[in-house]
Amino acid sequence: MIGKGNAVEMPDLSGGFVALLGLTFDEVGGDRVVIRWKVRPELHQPFGIQHGGVYCAVVETAASVGGSLWLGDRGRVVGVSNQTDFLRAVREGELTAVGTPVHRGRSQQLWQVEITDADGRLVARGQVRLQNLAPA
Repeated sequence: MIGKGNAVEMPDLSGGFVALLGLTFDEVGGDRVVIRWKVRPELHQPFGIQHGGVYCAVVETAASVGGSLWLGDRGRVVGVSNQTDFLRAVREGELTAVGTPVHRGRSQQLWQVEITDADGRLVARGQVRLQNLAPA
């Protein structure tokens, strides 16, 4: 579950912004992160569809959690770039985000996250570049 045999304490994934968005983590590891959430009115933009900022936040969350677990006790990660495309409008239902690494290097990581609806249709896709920071 945690890459390269690094012992690292699992971050708290139940409070703060995660709780506000209503995210559920189905799989959490240094090679893959799977997150689900329900689209609900308080997460809509003014035209009644899922707000794009929610997609961006979920993309960043999946990448940061996976990247942090992969890096382990070698440091911590911070996002330096988030580029998310919105492909399909969603008004209701459950969405699933799957994050996987594209590149993991000494100083940076690149993660891709695909978000699908209950029918398996791609609704958003994003990538996050993470900076690997030395332990504090």
